[in-house]
Amino acid sequence: MDDPSVAIYWDFENIHASVYDTINGKSAYKSGHKYSVQEPLVDVQKVFDYAASFGNIVINKAYCNWQWLSRYRDVLLQNSIELIQLFPPGSSAKNGADIKMALDAVDDVNKFDHITYLVIVGGDSDFIPLAQKAKAAGKTVIGVGCKDATNRYWANSCSEFKYYESLESLESLEENDKDEDSSDEVAPDKIIKQAIRQLSKMHGDPWVLKAAIRPMIKRLHPTFDETLYGASSFAELLNRYETEFEIRRGENDQEVAIRKS
Repeated sequence: MDDPSVAIYWDFENIHASVYDTINGKSAYKSGHKYSVQEPLVDVQKVFDYAASFGNIVINKAYCNWQWLSRYRDVLLQNSIELIQLFPPGSSAKNGADIKMALDAVDDVNKFDHITYLVIVGGDSDFIPLAQKAKAAGKTVIGVGCKDATNRYWANSCSEFKYYESLESLESLEENDKDEDSSDEVAPDKIIKQAIRQLSKMHGDPWVLKAAIRPMIKRLHPTFDETLYGASSFAELLNRYETEFEIRRGENDQEVAIRKS
């Protein structure tokens, strides 16, 4: 069976402003800091990883006036996010990101039957009609937004809502944490642990199906290939790290857990 398909839509200035206000106080973003180049505050990677836990990312669009948020460039490119530039039609006008985003999402829902999940990153009540239309079309709507900046009616209109603050960062994959056999690749045990942790969080059990680990890795790291580490199969690669992972026989398949240190 094919992986479910996930479409992500980011109201990017909304989530950035929400995180900014969480750090600096209510309405701090609007009171003089909005019209300047912003330092990155949103942990884009942890939001992406959460969305990827539901299935294969097939649409990934972020809406914003990027002239102020250009310093997010590297992480946005890293996660293959399509940037939609929206200039506000006047000095005091909104950039209309929520409207454009909602229209695009409804259009995509109507065009692409294979989309299973819509992940909407933003806390505005403007997205309520979008959630209603998407759910009526048989889609599962997942909302993500900051706790103090999310409209409660919008959150309740979703199939599931996750507060940004409750998203846990998966284990950091630092650039200097390289496998001894490959100076260009992240150590494979770190990647495997990341996938197991994500699966464990989804199912509430430290033991995860062995067959589910590699598909999760491919969602989080599309370039992953065990042959880069000299292994002919994922099972062979996993068995190299028996000191870090436990494997047991499950009801229908082998199960894997991270060994406790």
